[in-house]
Amino acid sequence: MIEWEENGAPQSALWRSEAGVPTPRRVIIADDRLRADAAFRLASEGTALLWRGDYQNARQLLQAMGRRAETKARKPAATPLEAFNQHRQIQSQRARTLGMLLLPFDADYTIPLRRAPDVKLACEQAWGAPTQASVASLRELQGLIGAHEWYKKGVDIAVLGARIHPGYGVFSPLRGEYLELIANAPLPSLERAFDIGTGSGVIAALLAQRGVQHIVATDLDPRALQCAQANLDRLGYAAKVELLQADLFPPGRAPLIVCNPPWIPARPSSPIEHAIFDPDHAMLRGFLNGLPPHLTPKGEGWLIMSDLAEHLGLRAPGALLTMIDAAGLQVLGRSDIRPLHPKASDPSDPLHLARKAELTSLWRLGAR
Repeated sequence: MIEWEENGAPQSALWRSEAGVPTPRRVIIADDRLRADAAFRLASEGTALLWRGDYQNARQLLQAMGRRAETKARKPAATPLEAFNQHRQIQSQRARTLGMLLLPFDADYTIPLRRAPDVKLACEQAWGAPTQASVASLRELQGLIGAHEWYKKGVDIAVLGARIHPGYGVFSPLRGEYLELIANAPLPSLERAFDIGTGSGVIAALLAQRGVQHIVATDLDPRALQCAQANLDRLGYAAKVELLQADLFPPGRAPLIVCNPPWIPARPSSPIEHAIFDPDHAMLRGFLNGLPPHLTPKGEGWLIMSDLAEHLGLRAPGALLTMIDAAGLQVLGRSDIRPLHPKASDPSDPLHLARKAELTSLWRLGAR
């Protein structure tokens, strides 16, 4: 619960934060009279601003606070690793400061502010059925709205010839170049496959489209499994795919096991970042070490992995091959593709040099 004082009386409401941000210790009431400089100073000092003014003015205030966060002088990074750490620190500080602008929600997810939009569907998709009055940051709400729009619109997957609709909290396959590698790699069998960490279900759908008859797709996150089921139902592949809540592997063996683990060995700062950051390569190591006993004779494990971590100095060159060898695996083949996303060609991006050199690879692995 979040607590504050208003009109001389103590108040409280349910605190909502998908990233698990603790409730602010100090909360004051703010409205349209608050200037951006004062708001930014208060937020930087850890004071949360519960908004009672016009909703659209709150959006403009958040944008103004964001501009002030960007104008702070930054020390040039000497190495890619220093650039990465500095970038993550700046992102964290920015999120913490801008997350101090809070909105009230009635028990039915109505925002009781002038010119506030109807956000009930977006809130229900992320938070479930409404139960009681609550408070969340404006940035949190903007994330909910953006995710709901992506869910409705979907992401066009060229190799599927269809759209995937990512649910809230499920990683969106916007960077789809790795799917071309999966679409073109020679299949060792059409009988059975495992899709480890299925997420939105896009890889399972692609394998089904390529003719694999039975696919077991696993994930630990119930949201991901629900999202994958909806996408597979929509695409007509549900009969070919069995969804299972599991930590990595399902029981049994398969002639093809595919995994697209997080690519960056760093600590995630929110649930959605678990699809990007994998501390100490925990999921990668778990997949490699568990692969041999789950492969049928002459079966293949397909590992989708970017070398961005190497260009950032987060993984030593050759470390992936060392992990593959230590797991009792051999490399049967490898195919590469360059990233196509806008940041790869944006010189203003603080990680531009690493992104420019990045390769995404499909490693075809077999047991020794």
